[in-house]
Amino acid sequence: MDLSNLKPAEGSTKNRKRIGRGQGSGRGGTATRGHKGAQSRSGYSRKFGFEGGQMPLYRRVPKSGFKNINRKEYHGVNIDTLQQLAETKNIEIIDLNVLIENGLATKNELIKILGRGELKAKLEVRVHAFSESAIKAIEAQGGVATKI
Repeated sequence: MDLSNLKPAEGSTKNRKRIGRGQGSGRGGTATRGHKGAQSRSGYSRKFGFEGGQMPLYRRVPKSGFKNINRKEYHGVNIDTLQQLAETKNIEIIDLNVLIENGLATKNELIKILGRGELKAKLEVRVHAFSESAIKAIEAQGGVATKI
């Protein structure tokens, strides 16, 4: 065997149908499109969701709900996680960069500190938002909670 006698496996390739190439081909004339109607015309494209004249699904199903395009989605980080960071890494100032380096957030996320857990360390925390209980817990230990 060499490059001169290579060919595809038996039955693995088929010739495409050459449509609209004259009467002799057997597929001339209407070129398998049938007679008349929108689909027989050139330039026809079916409307998205069209179901042959039946009322389409997107009109049969009632409208519901509302999506607020101005909603801000926060990624929550709890106080007990901050305490663990302070103990293991000896960190006193916690900001976005510290959270990103330690895998608690990504660079595009808005971060909110939540109040679950117990805080024993005095921390300076600078993030996008805080819950009321988180602010109380941080300030009770003499720390500072700053919104950016």
